[in-house]
Amino acid sequence: MDLIPICRCAVGMDIHLNLIEVCVITENPDGEPQVHRRRFGGFRRERLEMANWIAGFAPETVVMESTGIDWKSPYAYLERLGIRALVVNAQHVKKVPGRKTDVADAEWLAMLARAGLLRGSFIPPERLRNLRQLSRHHQRLTALLGAEKNRLVRVLGDAGIRLSAVVSDPHGVAARAMIDCLLDGGTPQQALRHAGRLKAPREELAAALEGELSAEHLFVARLLRRHLDALEADLGALERELITAMAPYQPAMDLLLTIPGIDTLAAAKLLVEIGDDMTAFGRAGCLAKWAGLCPGNDQSAGKRRSAKTPKGNRYVRALLCEIAWAATRTASQFKSRYQGLVIRRGAKRAIVAIAHQLLKIVYVLLARRVPYRDETVDDEALAVQRKAPRWIRQLKKFGHLPQTA
Repeated sequence: MDLIPICRCAVGMDIHLNLIEVCVITENPDGEPQVHRRRFGGFRRERLEMANWIAGFAPETVVMESTGIDWKSPYAYLERLGIRALVVNAQHVKKVPGRKTDVADAEWLAMLARAGLLRGSFIPPERLRNLRQLSRHHQRLTALLGAEKNRLVRVLGDAGIRLSAVVSDPHGVAARAMIDCLLDGGTPQQALRHAGRLKAPREELAAALEGELSAEHLFVARLLRRHLDALEADLGALERELITAMAPYQPAMDLLLTIPGIDTLAAAKLLVEIGDDMTAFGRAGCLAKWAGLCPGNDQSAGKRRSAKTPKGNRYVRALLCEIAWAATRTASQFKSRYQGLVIRRGAKRAIVAIAHQLLKIVYVLLARRVPYRDETVDDEALAVQRKAPRWIRQLKKFGHLPQTA
């Protein structure tokens, strides 16, 4: 068993909104530890003073708890001075009973760091940390857009307009055009002119569009329509900005785009969260554990008591589940695996299992820098199946094949 050497200089930081407690433990020439404590405020000038004070000790390790977002700014100031701090999970840091104060917390962190008993969380480079603002705001706006769409459907339903009963997507192009016609004062017959290629019978569509839109219904529905337009414009701007900013990571994005179910936006959002350097995780299982997509592990006396997935990065988990849903609808191994799992485990657990498999594939592609290839699918046969009817029509048209009766 390898022994962990004691650090000669370790720093523990207990961070709050407007208060930072710092404890530095150094080793005297005689081997005895010496404790240095200092308290700093949370404003820019004090954070800079704190970073310079810590740098003056030339510490071997610096640790801080990952509580909320308060750690991000002190971490950035230390990073600019060449000090890579460890951000540790607060649940993994056991406090000394009876000594629960901010000063004791910082000292306890420094003691654990000095003994090498803490493991830091994954922190992406500063560029990707900043791009997370775009990616995560896009996810929040997407959820808000879905809620507002549902609210519009409920308002119209309250007025007797049951368009969602006959149309699979009440927010498609044709459905939106019909709703806009009604909100602009048009009649159901006028709205039917925008039905386009909808498969629903025109009689059912006309019946679904008949309702009693009061002045209050119209007022709320028009507000919701303006809000939907604004949200869609904001989402488009966020997508363009994010994809443009991810240009330096285009080789990694190209690798991810070879995986079924992943488009350009999903690849950009995934790289923002996990980065393109897989050495930070060590192996695929550690990445799955960090994302909260691996099976739980709770065994005692030879009995397995729980298999719930652990907590992890909720943004990566939600994104991988969306990708998994898309992948199960492609001609790939994920479709057959989902069909085998859904019977025994249910749809939600099957999707989590597919997301777990996808994340491990992402790790392998980024670690080895190779594109994805599904050995269970013959891509050439699929291409021929998709294009053969057009080829045959062209060959017959130009006389290379005989015309059939």
